Amino acid sequence: MSKTKSSFFCQQCGYESAKWLGKCPSCNNWNCFVEEVLVKGNDKTPKDDWKEYNGISKIKTVALNEVSSAEEKRIPTADVELNRVLGGGIVTGSIVLVAGEPGIGKSTLFLQNGLLLKDIVTLYISGEESEQQIKMRADRLGISNENFYLLTETDTQSIFKEIKKLKPQLVIVDSIQTLQSPFVESSPGSISQIRECAAELQRFAKETNTPVFLIGHITKDGNIAGPKILEHMVDTVLQFEGDRHYAYRILRTLKNRFGSTAELGIYEMSGTGMRPVTNPSEILITNKEDQLSGIAIAATIEGMRPLLIETQALVTQSVYGTPQRTVSGFDLRRLQLLLAVLEKRGGFHFGMKDVFVNIAGGIKAEDPSIDLAIVSALLSSYEDVALPQHICFAGEVGLSGEIRAVNRIEQRIAEAEKLGFEKIVVSKYNSKSLPKTKTGIQVIALGKVEELYQLLF
Repeated sequence: MSKTKSSFFCQQCGYESAKWLGKCPSCNNWNCFVEEVLVKGNDKTPKDDWKEYNGISKIKTVALNEVSSAEEKRIPTADVELNRVLGGGIVTGSIVLVAGEPGIGKSTLFLQNGLLLKDIVTLYISGEESEQQIKMRADRLGISNENFYLLTETDTQSIFKEIKKLKPQLVIVDSIQTLQSPFVESSPGSISQIRECAAELQRFAKETNTPVFLIGHITKDGNIAGPKILEHMVDTVLQFEGDRHYAYRILRTLKNRFGSTAELGIYEMSGTGMRPVTNPSEILITNKEDQLSGIAIAATIEGMRPLLIETQALVTQSVYGTPQRTVSGFDLRRLQLLLAVLEKRGGFHFGMKDVFVNIAGGIKAEDPSIDLAIVSALLSSYEDVALPQHICFAGEVGLSGEIRAVNRIEQRIAEAEKLGFEKIVVSKYNSKSLPKTKTGIQVIALGKVEELYQLLF
């Protein structure tokens, strides 16, 4: 008779200890260790064997030179944004973790994508909703698919029995925190349960070459719930984010073994599901009839995709003793750095002014090339003079007041030209990579922040 084993796990980071500890040595949190039973007394049954699933046994040692170097096979989906974020489609045998806030639209997005894949057999496993609830959502989406199957079950062994009968080509699990393995005696969602269930699904995906999507929860801090090892086990980690007050959602790649990690997909939430937004620049720039001060357009790049975003600044006289610095969608330290550059190099006294900066559309911008647009918006609001329409900016600002070169300038210029802009201000150090042929947009190359002020005012 096998003994019951137990371990203590940190509920914050997943650190495992043989005995109870007051403080976690990994994340330094107090009173976060909980005892979890790892092996049940007599219930240990042999784990799933996937060797004969496809009719062939694969376990053997191979020389590296004998392995054929073919590209990984991909299943293209009907969703262009998901294809971009995954690096060109779903890789067979890959395991993808998708995490996001509750109610952001994770289940809707993957139910919709499963229904749109009409040529492959898809199994949607739900531990959170009943079959009737999922059917109601599918009716709302208005998509029918005969190859789409539902399973409302949380026990991993029952799930694998159904998988052996159906042999699906794609498995979607909603969500990994609701699954329960009989090999671990603790409640669903605990550290050891998430780790064991993810390991069983990973073994299934790799040995049968079936792609698996795991939908996951996040904690109140915004981190993916469960142990950090969950993110190491999977091939791709996607973060689904967005403000629930905006209609737009952003699907970001945090880790990808089969493509770029800097990709971004944008969706619009509608009554009939998630609509991919193929030209986000148009939605991120408001069409204004009046000329307003403090607004500048930045040509930025997210992953491989050029975006034009609207930056807004408001500079007012400080009423209280200490001037305020408030930002939304931009780095506060970066703003303070730019204000110091304007004060030192341009002689603008922001020391007694309140400064507010916002990136329109609820997007978070991390590309340093938006510095020039932020500086232009700050100067426009400081002087209370509106910038000319149809002008945009792409450049990083250095501490000595120089405008530094940014990468992939041709793509930024092409995107600005496509949206009807007449001028784009760039760094003169980008001159080598500027397009040699004549374009329909005027490219203005500057070297210093002072030259920018002379150009605009």
